[in-house]
Amino acid sequence: MLQRRVRWLIRAVIGYNLVEAAVAVAAGAVASSTALISFGLDSCMEVLSAAAIAWQYAAKDPETREKAALRAVAVAFFALAGYVTFQSVHTLLGGAEPQPSPVGIALAAVSLVVMPVLSWLERRAGRELGSASVVADSKQTLLCAYLSAVLLVGLLLNAAFGWTWADPIAVLVIAGFAVKEGLEAWRGDSCSASPNALLTETNVDAIEAGDDCCSRQDRARDGAQPLGGQRHEPPLDFHER
Repeated sequence: MLQRRVRWLIRAVIGYNLVEAAVAVAAGAVASSTALISFGLDSCMEVLSAAAIAWQYAAKDPETREKAALRAVAVAFFALAGYVTFQSVHTLLGGAEPQPSPVGIALAAVSLVVMPVLSWLERRAGRELGSASVVADSKQTLLCAYLSAVLLVGLLLNAAFGWTWADPIAVLVIAGFAVKEGLEAWRGDSCSASPNALLTETNVDAIEAGDDCCSRQDRARDGAQPLGGQRHEPPLDFHER
């Protein structure tokens, strides 16, 4: 039952982000808004992150796919950061000025409400299942909420005061988040630590408190033993019905 709930949450995250990406890119193209287009592309990265978790845990031994999944996510984030930075600089140097976008404002507002809820549900299920990877993916989902807030501020400033520069500045913030997430994925921070390595006697309280995954991973490397001296069951099997 718990694994089924996690599978449905992953599907919900993927489904919502696909719709979000399509609306954001379309609205961004109409309004010449680099921020909206970049937000849509970031939603695609969220889909990739969730899909990587699904693919990883479809294997009998998820750790064998861990590195490949994380590298794919990291490369995608780097590509996103490079593209949106180029577009932002182009806009600041005299490219097409972004126009107010009521659709974009509505989308950012809705995402600011929906994504924290999905993140909380995914995080809770991941903790109950004992899956550090699912908990880490919930942080990727929460990142989308932060970006929604950045996007909303930029779009509102442009619509209310005609501050067209707010749009590309918001893009640079999104690019910064993308680089950060890409570096963490490439190094194997947070998402890459295996559930058995993270769910240790030293780290269980930190997981419940929501501490940074990287710090939990560092403590795991210091030699903490699995809780109760026993290994936990492998997290997800996305083929299981």
